[in-house]
Amino acid sequence: MKAYQELSKKELLLLKAELEDAYKEAKGRGLKLDMSRGKPGASQLDLVEDMMDTLNSASDMRTEDGIDVRNYGLMDGIPEAKRLMGEMIGVPAENVIVCGNASLSIMYDSISRSVTHGVMGSTPWCKLDKVKFLCPAPGYDRHFAITRHFGIEMITVPMTPQGPDMDMIEKMTAEDASIKGIWCVPKYSNPQGYTYSRETVERFARLKPAARDFRIYWDNAYAVHPLYEDRDDYLPEILGLCEAAGNPDLVYEFCSTSKISFAGAGIAAVAASKANLDEIRKSMTIQTIGYDKVNQLRHVRYFKDINGIREHMRQQAQQVRPKFQAVLGVLERELAGLEIGQWTNPNGGYFISFDALEGCAKAIVARCKEAGVVLTGAGATFPYGVDPRDSNIRIAPSFPTPEEMTMAAELFALCVKLVSVEKLLEKCANAA
Repeated sequence: MKAYQELSKKELLLLKAELEDAYKEAKGRGLKLDMSRGKPGASQLDLVEDMMDTLNSASDMRTEDGIDVRNYGLMDGIPEAKRLMGEMIGVPAENVIVCGNASLSIMYDSISRSVTHGVMGSTPWCKLDKVKFLCPAPGYDRHFAITRHFGIEMITVPMTPQGPDMDMIEKMTAEDASIKGIWCVPKYSNPQGYTYSRETVERFARLKPAARDFRIYWDNAYAVHPLYEDRDDYLPEILGLCEAAGNPDLVYEFCSTSKISFAGAGIAAVAASKANLDEIRKSMTIQTIGYDKVNQLRHVRYFKDINGIREHMRQQAQQVRPKFQAVLGVLERELAGLEIGQWTNPNGGYFISFDALEGCAKAIVARCKEAGVVLTGAGATFPYGVDPRDSNIRIAPSFPTPEEMTMAAELFALCVKLVSVEKLLEKCANAA
């Protein structure tokens, strides 16, 4: 089959009729599949089911320092949990605070604290006329939801396979003191699966922002999530690079075990400089008596160290990889050479990013939903939910089974074809 743009109007009309028949048949199958969010599949959760047996009524509930985790104390995390989370992202334990079950909550708190109380003595953002945030896009919709919730103006920064456009970031942060931060998913980015290059990370570390309260929100959610044992992307460790560049306080780094252990009952952490952590602790003394140290101890006793996490993630990849391969196989078989879409083939993470013809994403997502396959809403990967090209679609293969993913991907490819033909026929009509 030749590229769709090369087809005549007559050929497009004939193809449209064929695709409509196939779509009608697909709707009749009664599919009910959800690949709208990056949720772990049941088989992944089954891998850690025995974590529930790690602690019981006969267990020693004391830390390695002899602190009883059932009681108050150690507000910022037990020492062994700090060490484990630090190993996961390559930073010393003393640079880590372990919190609750979700890194998103820590990010929300960080923004909220900056709005109400400022950053290390700077003016609280709520007292400023304008506060802006840089948002690499396509990006993580929940990041954008936080800044939008607080009324912060979001500025889209284009993404590349090496990371966000650093020329734009360097220029804007140096010139505009109202820019207070940037969202980043530096390894296996959401949704494209890109990993920032060494040059990109080093340029981040050397930033000279006009605002002294500017912070990089480094959401290292997929630090240990390769899909292939021999193709784990390398990400330089940013805290050390910032310190070496004379910018020790420039970054907040976030991580969690939400997609490692239990999605609703993992542990999350923030890593930063001593000055940043001291400020966070001041708020924590007001906010909480302490987080769930029993769960922290459970995780440490179960995984033991970074080698335990890596072995677990190797097993987890065996569950997730066939789902990615199912989607990629269908896209290659059904869409390669038609020039109506392009997609990423990441080495890790949780998503595949698909770019349709301009003006087609919303219609494709709607067609899929009508036939029983739910995708992330078109535009969700951009600030304010607006994709200026109406092109990007995030595919989350993790939750359904490989067989379900094959069916969902086949329907998706069919909808891409049908909507693309409709768009090309619309162009023909407008040109007439």
